[in-house]
Amino acid sequence: MSGNKVRLAGSERQPVGTRVGDQPGDELIEVSVILKPKTRAAVHRGGGASVSREEFAAGHGADSAAIEGVKKFANEYGLTVGEVSPERRTVKLEGTAANMIRAFEVALSRYEHEGEQYRARTGSINLPAEIVDSVEAVLGLDNRTQAKPHFRVHEEHSAKPKPTKSVSYSPPQVAQLYQFPAGVNGTGETVGIIELGGGFAQANLTAYFSSLGIKGPTVTSVSVDKGKNKVTNANGADGEVQLDIEVVGSVAPGAKIVVYFTPNTSQGFQDALTTAIHDATNKPSVISISWGGPESTWTAQSMTAFDSAAQDAAALGVSICVASGDNGSSDGVTDNANHVDFPASSPHVLACGGTNLQSANGAITSETVWNDGAQGGASGGGYSVQFPLPAWQASAGVKPPAGLGRGVPDVAGNADPESGYNVLIDGKSLVIGGTSAVAPLWSALIALINQKLGKPLGFLQPTLYGLPSTDGAFHDIVAGSNGAFSAGPGWDPCTGLGSPEGEKLLAALTGPGTTSSSGTSARAQKA
Repeated sequence: MSGNKVRLAGSERQPVGTRVGDQPGDELIEVSVILKPKTRAAVHRGGGASVSREEFAAGHGADSAAIEGVKKFANEYGLTVGEVSPERRTVKLEGTAANMIRAFEVALSRYEHEGEQYRARTGSINLPAEIVDSVEAVLGLDNRTQAKPHFRVHEEHSAKPKPTKSVSYSPPQVAQLYQFPAGVNGTGETVGIIELGGGFAQANLTAYFSSLGIKGPTVTSVSVDKGKNKVTNANGADGEVQLDIEVVGSVAPGAKIVVYFTPNTSQGFQDALTTAIHDATNKPSVISISWGGPESTWTAQSMTAFDSAAQDAAALGVSICVASGDNGSSDGVTDNANHVDFPASSPHVLACGGTNLQSANGAITSETVWNDGAQGGASGGGYSVQFPLPAWQASAGVKPPAGLGRGVPDVAGNADPESGYNVLIDGKSLVIGGTSAVAPLWSALIALINQKLGKPLGFLQPTLYGLPSTDGAFHDIVAGSNGAFSAGPGWDPCTGLGSPEGEKLLAALTGPGTTSSSGTSARAQKA
């Protein structure tokens, strides 16, 4: 290859924290080179699968010439080629830090941030001109913690004022209030769950499902990039892992659950997603993600690669549900501006916001935007600065402020810890909320509907936004705010289209005229 190198678009990165030293040149580093598809698989606006896994690998994975180009590049710089996955469009390269620095012309140093020491990358990644146009991202040179779990443990003795009474539910009670379809339990479906830490013990799950009188689902673990099912503590990542499993497993107990454990880095997150999407053994029809971070904390290349993988999932008929974040319209960024969470802002995932849910005698009495203040948490939502407004949102009347794009979230569900979920974490009974609970709740609902329909919903957002408001598929949330944005009739950047009315949603999805968002939707944003 020629000595001319070109900047990889969107790869710029700056360290955070304090520099604590040079990067040792002999440290072994593994990176994931994400390649562009040779041709992009079509995505049906009406959902479902447009291509089989076998057809995808043959026609829409990485181009063989691009793979060979990466291998040649690796050989020139003393890097070892590891796993090559054409369908995941991923080539793994391993080598010393010194060789990685030479190969990608990057600056690497040791930094410390929030008590964590990590390998920091400064500036852009550079690649030979012959291969740069075929590469989507290079992940793994920087290994800082990328995402946070979006759950909140209920504080029993909180002094903050409570506009509504404190109540808690089992996940099946929440499903009943939302009238999830009856007569199905998810049999035949697989729900994949992405976890960036923590773990579960089978005994804990068995005890929890037994307490609900439910035969527990089959739960298996898959290790990605050496990630492991590692039990830590109830208030740490275990709370996320076990909340996700217990919500899915109690609402759709017939579904198989596969948990993909991976390191909490941009590389680990990407590799776990593509592993789940292209898992030809377990074949998940829906993937639940309750981790994320403000768009401003990601590189553009990483967001592009993740969304590109989600687009592949859409073509394969795999739905992806993502928590919208727990820090309201700021997403926890202290710059007095509005931010949305990623990967919830990816246009190819179903972004799930949060509500406070009140009920009496088995029926909903009120539902408002979840907002317990700056310390208590609030439903994430707003407008993306990375992704433009999708056509299916535009045709439904979503109108972002000038210069902004995709609206977040798409849908909502119970998330306030003050109306949280009764779960068992490492043997300890807790009430947990957060939009972390909403992603697995919607994932379970989609598994139930998939079973009922006998086919996958897949990329369902265009269909949801195209449903007429008279069908009753959503409970429209019209009260409350998440900071900068307020709820109102129709879609809003707090709770999206609203919370589900399960049976009516199923009926709407099986009725006529539900194949696309054609501009006839009555779900206009409040002016």
